[in-house]
Amino acid sequence: MAKFAFLALAAVLLSPALAAAQAASFSVIQGDKVVGHLISDTKGDLTTVDFDVKNNGRGPTMAETIRTGPDGLPVSWTLKGATTFGSKVEEHFSQANGRAEWRDSTGEGSAAVAAPALYVTQSGSPWSDQITAHALLKAPGMSLKVLPGGTLSLTKGETLTVQGAAGPLQVTRYDLTGVDLTPTVMLLDAQGELFADVHPNGVVIRKGYEGEETRLRTLAATWATQRFVTLEKDVAHRYGGPVRIRNVRLFDPKTSALTGPVSVLVDGKVIAAVEAVDSPPTPGETTIDGQGGTLVAGFYEMHAHLSQDIALLNLLAGITTVRDMGNDNAVLDTLIHRMDAGEIGGPHVIRSGFIEGKSPFSAQNGIVVDSQQAALDAVRWYGARDYWQIKIYNSMNPAWVPAMTQEAHRLGLRVAGHVPAFANADQMIEAGYDEITHINQFSLGWVIGPGEDTRTLFRLTALKRLPALDLQSPKVQHTLQLMVDGRKAIDPTLGIHEQLTQNRDGQVPPGAVDYLDHMPIGYRRNAMKAWVDTSAPGDDAAYRGAFDKLIDITKILHDRGVFIVFGTDTGGSFTYHRELELYQRAGMSPAEILKRATFDSARYTGQEQRMGSIEKGKLADFFLIPGDPTKALKAIKTIRMVVKDGTFYYPTEAYPRFGIAPFTTAPPVTPAG
Repeated sequence: MAKFAFLALAAVLLSPALAAAQAASFSVIQGDKVVGHLISDTKGDLTTVDFDVKNNGRGPTMAETIRTGPDGLPVSWTLKGATTFGSKVEEHFSQANGRAEWRDSTGEGSAAVAAPALYVTQSGSPWSDQITAHALLKAPGMSLKVLPGGTLSLTKGETLTVQGAAGPLQVTRYDLTGVDLTPTVMLLDAQGELFADVHPNGVVIRKGYEGEETRLRTLAATWATQRFVTLEKDVAHRYGGPVRIRNVRLFDPKTSALTGPVSVLVDGKVIAAVEAVDSPPTPGETTIDGQGGTLVAGFYEMHAHLSQDIALLNLLAGITTVRDMGNDNAVLDTLIHRMDAGEIGGPHVIRSGFIEGKSPFSAQNGIVVDSQQAALDAVRWYGARDYWQIKIYNSMNPAWVPAMTQEAHRLGLRVAGHVPAFANADQMIEAGYDEITHINQFSLGWVIGPGEDTRTLFRLTALKRLPALDLQSPKVQHTLQLMVDGRKAIDPTLGIHEQLTQNRDGQVPPGAVDYLDHMPIGYRRNAMKAWVDTSAPGDDAAYRGAFDKLIDITKILHDRGVFIVFGTDTGGSFTYHRELELYQRAGMSPAEILKRATFDSARYTGQEQRMGSIEKGKLADFFLIPGDPTKALKAIKTIRMVVKDGTFYYPTEAYPRFGIAPFTTAPPVTPAG
């Protein structure tokens, strides 16, 4: 799910300087396409904001009203609209007589304030970055404590000149930190007014300057790289000689059990030896005491949309390889080069070539095509560049798919994908798919009609029909048998469907109970929000029942021998751990899940000779946990150390750089000599 990282963060403070700004208009751009707008209008002490984004058939819609007092601070702030997936927003903030009060999806809150306070909204538009900037530019050290908690800080960067309809303009970069995992990068003009929010995936930019979008996205990527290059230098440990990890047990995929205590030696990028636990060290070794913990081979996250922002977080979660399922091809190539060169931390990448059909609902990743010939050319483009597979998306013309799969297979590429609109899973299986992407895509053909359009949010909201589905019906059994007979695989992404159907306003999501308290306040508040609108009678129960049905379908597929790959589509990291947990509900044991997430995935992708298990001669890709994950899978959530290509990372060191409170301690390390 492509998202703008900068759309999640909003903070509210109205400066007197804004009263003079009567109106401001911005374009929201992603993938060189204008996908939305932001329009603000200020009259006296009242500002209204109209924010609307629609990309890939979905996006937030928000109407905001801000009224300010004589000091320029908001006396009231009201937000109404819908989030990306349709859940309703009714948020309000007010302050008067030394008291601030607010209501958002997490519930009601209040605080006594000695002076008017700065409040961070949960669902505000990017316009709030201008509001925040005015506050922080005047604050000592450009830093302020905020409501409902935390501290916001602004850091000044370089100044550049931009060109547009209103002529050349000087703008200055500022990084806003303190609420979420990564900074929000904004550009302000000489008067401190917002010119743009910039991110490698897209921009919100002042109207008339849309021609600067590509340049600014490139700069945003460069600035993000600089941050992560610095972070890599600070937290990546390359010891320069052999490293002996003592007193550990290994998860052995051959037996699906733990070994007895051993020592593992790493030299350079590879595992040099697995020895008896009491083997004597050799001169020049660094020693790490595993203290009886467990080493597990690095996980495979099989449904990623990788970015610099989440690459290191995936690694810290024990994910040493990801399968990228759709990206900006040039951006991904650059990211892979930097990770492989050791400039920034991140996993190995298996590339999927994203191909989408042109329509009003097209996603803007990969290559978008408007004819069968263009689709075949796209397949050949990916085949010539060592991609592992192609991925077909929602707006593809189903009639072109058989030729695409035939050409992909001729070139040695696998084929995975969504079920295109106005088609069903049976047709895609028969057309040559090797793997179906998402359990909802697999199941929708049983509950929707031929003319219903899944290029929109309907592909998610239609899940409400699943509870009434009879899984023993002939149409269901026919599709299931096609999967079995064709030896097809499926990428269910159960976790995203759990969030979609089970998250409710004000409640800790079931998948986040083990980590949410460790996260920054903005992350926590955004997590405690429903994804979909459940206000209509019966919808709450229907969505909850839909997830139960998806689990049942996944269990049937597993029981019949269909190969299930584990991926999230939600960024990986902490949500990947939850993804693995959910397959216990589908009948898989912890040991079976560990084997699938490591060795089985390596074999599925043709990498088992170098990856997937901890053996002499294989790449040193593994992680250390204190517990036994074959008895309690939850043990994978407490990671003390991660090794990728022989480079050592300790999450306890790195997590605070993202505003995350560590979960455990690093193991004792004795330097060589």
